[in-house]
Amino acid sequence: MNPAPQLELREVDVSYGASQILFGVSITIEKGATMALLGRNGAGKTTTFKAIAGLVAPSAGRILLNAGVINGLSPYRIARAGVSYVPEDRQVFPEHTVEDNLTIAKKPGPHGQAYWNLQRIYEVFPTLYSIRHRPAGRLSGGEQQMLVIARALMGNPEIVLLDEPSEGLAPIIVAQIARLLVRLRDMGVTIVLAEQNLHFCQTVATHVTVIDKGQIVLCDKAENLQRDAEITRRYLAV
Repeated sequence: MNPAPQLELREVDVSYGASQILFGVSITIEKGATMALLGRNGAGKTTTFKAIAGLVAPSAGRILLNAGVINGLSPYRIARAGVSYVPEDRQVFPEHTVEDNLTIAKKPGPHGQAYWNLQRIYEVFPTLYSIRHRPAGRLSGGEQQMLVIARALMGNPEIVLLDEPSEGLAPIIVAQIARLLVRLRDMGVTIVLAEQNLHFCQTVATHVTVIDKGQIVLCDKAENLQRDAEITRRYLAV
């Protein structure tokens, strides 16, 4: 018997007032996978993440973490259950140092696990160690992106949601973030990233889900998407 998925959305609808944004969204994410949620601007990627994190309430459907229903819980309870959400605008504490930003987020995971601590963070993110005493507001965009990913890990989550991690970064920095995510993937961290950058996702993701106008149009292994030119042209080409 196969184990339950780590995260599962079942026929999730989300509306903002009279406007429905998500229509029957179903996604399954296995433990240790890196799932890329791909789609153009306005496709529903961020709304999907907000629904998982409890920042918007689904009007229908269920969201399960380790087979337990989490939709309907407060955002802080979902965070304590093991969901860490990194929004696209990064939201560092600008006046606090890099190390302060990391320490603020320190907590054991939902089962008491404490794998991620400052020592391990600095081993995986050596750039952050070298700037650990610098105010976060003085970091470059790429350094801030590394910081918020590291800060999310300091909470020892079950799963990390990254919203547009390559947005606004120079290509050389995007390549650094990609290498970092591949390393985290190889360490067994479960990651879901919402992205428009197809090449970036093909570099880091094990699986892809394509969303268009609030509906899922494809769920597959990342390697198969590279061979599906029609899906790329219809739903991902700018």
